[in-house]
Amino acid sequence: MMKQEHIRNFCIIAHIDHGKSTLADRLLEHTQTVTERESQNQLLDNMDLERERGITIKSHAIQMEFPCNNINYRLNLIDTPGHVDFSYEVSRSIAACEGALLIVDAAQGIQAQTISNLYLALENDLEIIPVLNKIDLPSANPEEVKDQIIDLIGCNREDIIPASAKTGVGIQNILEAIVDRVSPPEGNEKEPLQALIFDSVFNPFRGIEAYFKVVNGTIRKGDKVKFFATEKEYFADEIGALKLDQEPRKEIKAGDVGYIISGIKIANEVKVGDTITHTDAPCDSPIEGFEDVKPMVFAGIYPVDTEDYEELRTSMEKLQLNDASLTFEPESSAALGFGFRCGFLGMLHMEIIQERLEREFNMTVITTVPNVSYFSYSKKGEKLLVNNPSDLPDPSVIEKVEEPYISAQIITKSEYIGSIITLCIEKRGILKNQVYLSTDRVELSFELPLAEIVFDFYDRLKTISRGYASFDYQPIGYQQSNLVKMDILLNGDQVDALSALIHRDNAHNIGKKICVKLRQLIPRQQFDIAIQAAIGSKIISRETVKALRKDVTAKCYGGDISRKRKLLEKQKKGKKRMRQVGNVEIPQSAFMAVLKLD
Repeated sequence: MMKQEHIRNFCIIAHIDHGKSTLADRLLEHTQTVTERESQNQLLDNMDLERERGITIKSHAIQMEFPCNNINYRLNLIDTPGHVDFSYEVSRSIAACEGALLIVDAAQGIQAQTISNLYLALENDLEIIPVLNKIDLPSANPEEVKDQIIDLIGCNREDIIPASAKTGVGIQNILEAIVDRVSPPEGNEKEPLQALIFDSVFNPFRGIEAYFKVVNGTIRKGDKVKFFATEKEYFADEIGALKLDQEPRKEIKAGDVGYIISGIKIANEVKVGDTITHTDAPCDSPIEGFEDVKPMVFAGIYPVDTEDYEELRTSMEKLQLNDASLTFEPESSAALGFGFRCGFLGMLHMEIIQERLEREFNMTVITTVPNVSYFSYSKKGEKLLVNNPSDLPDPSVIEKVEEPYISAQIITKSEYIGSIITLCIEKRGILKNQVYLSTDRVELSFELPLAEIVFDFYDRLKTISRGYASFDYQPIGYQQSNLVKMDILLNGDQVDALSALIHRDNAHNIGKKICVKLRQLIPRQQFDIAIQAAIGSKIISRETVKALRKDVTAKCYGGDISRKRKLLEKQKKGKKRMRQVGNVEIPQSAFMAVLKLD
């Protein structure tokens, strides 16, 4: 049996695209966890979507064996995503580790997400091993980037391991550093069982598989176990280690990482962050330090056919199991029927969920315009959480509306400062701080309303900085704003899916743009369609989609004008009748296009 002092649990943290997944591939090859035949790029990214986009979305756990000083060590690696939208996945992985590899790209240097993930790791007292990756690139600048790392974490220059995940340089040194520097897990296998669930997946053949780290105690096959949060009891039908394929084991002791299959069928019975313990000798308290996720962006997801509603619910539950940061509750819309109000961590997260619904569950869905949650205060002093603009009470009873604000860190080259500051001020941002990290790299700190960065902020930031700027944010609470509810009307009927809460100063401008955009996107009908933007009962903008008209007078050659007039009058009456009975279909592209207003 493997002794506890020979186990090392570590994760990899870095900014997006700094080479985490490639380095994980090299570590697996070097420790011979995978054979040459099994090896492929981004080995741990098992979703098609991850491979296509070249990003990690889910955390992945895998176990390796590494001999060092004639002792066999067991290394549990948890690979993490780098994108700001998935930082929750990172926090879960960190909770199950004792050390972290901090990877920095030798060409790009330290980016915003590097700093944010590093702080997460330091809060959890992890041992940080800095790794300088991509030293083989012609544009690499290792000495300068080493200085940046020393400034950031205060380590010695010789502690930084130069490596290239692509060519395999420095991999041996990284593995030895993990063995030497990362402390073994602290836990007592004699104590009652305490195991932290850090992930779960749905297997259609075996039910729900929960991935856990044993903090104290020992879990054996066939044990009767209890989940703290739900207080439900199960038998451990199968436990095992997470190699490339699952490897069943008889027991898993304190400090080790593994999986449990206990025939759970219902998705909401497993909560990530929950504690597993024995039924007959339970531990006193669950494991602390695991936060509930706070969604940032809300949007409605509706099935294209209303009868697929239940199927969509099942699909969402299975997705939620795999992605604990997704929240949803039922809602209905006059325009779209029954669906769900979903909470996401950001726009990329929303895109990914939409894609996964289509790919993994064959669900074609309509997504409404995303928005953030607000607090409305009535004149009687009642506080109301508003996730959907249509829930906002009547303006006459509202005292004030508060919206969420974030603190944003943007790291960029100094030549782009002007255009970035202009962009942030346009988005109602306030510049708080400006620090020069080196002669040509600047860190800018802003306070911004979350609603302004939800749609196209990240895209525009990357465009104006030619891809150099990196962006990271954390919520800082709610502040009062002068917000109004803007409705979009089609032929006088309100489309609730396009309602939005907007700052009063921008309302006219945005209302005009939305109307123009919808005029281009809504197909022409047999009658005129009036598109209006309104605040309360006041119309602030109008566009008209002209009717398709058949030339009814084409066959009238010559003769009296009254013949033509009679035919045109007849057409007019027909159009009028059409308008009463005809309804306007809004294409899905219209919902999404409204977001991309320049």
